[in-house]
Amino acid sequence: MKTESPRHLRNPLLVLLFLAAAAAAASAAPAVQIAMAAEPEQAPAAQEAAVHIVYVDRPEDADPEEFHIRTLAPVLGSEEKARGAVLYHYKHAASGFSAKLTTEQVEDLKKQPGVLQVVPSQTYQLHGNEGGHASTTRTMGLM
Repeated sequence: MKTESPRHLRNPLLVLLFLAAAAAAASAAPAVQIAMAAEPEQAPAAQEAAVHIVYVDRPEDADPEEFHIRTLAPVLGSEEKARGAVLYHYKHAASGFSAKLTTEQVEDLKKQPGVLQVVPSQTYQLHGNEGGHASTTRTMGLM
């Protein structure tokens, strides 16, 4: 019993054109990166600052950004320095902020009231050319 292939697959020129377009799109697509918190393989040097994500237990009636600044200020010495150090405020799915901190500052910050966790920030590349293959995909448990 012979099965017939779909009409659009019977034309080899269309199939070749589709494959060429798919290959061009895969190689031209920019790499997508997502910053996520993760434990690093090596801790940064004692006074070398690195970006960390700080998760806090913020009171419901407190302004998120002001709470973040008040949490960081005792570690850095002033609210002005804290405002300058904060890179991003997380206010929706989680409460926290990211800041560039030394190892010593991280240890001091972990002792502050309301601080739940301080973790180094890492960037993961979801698509790349690992091993020379342009279409490598890492699912990180998403699929």
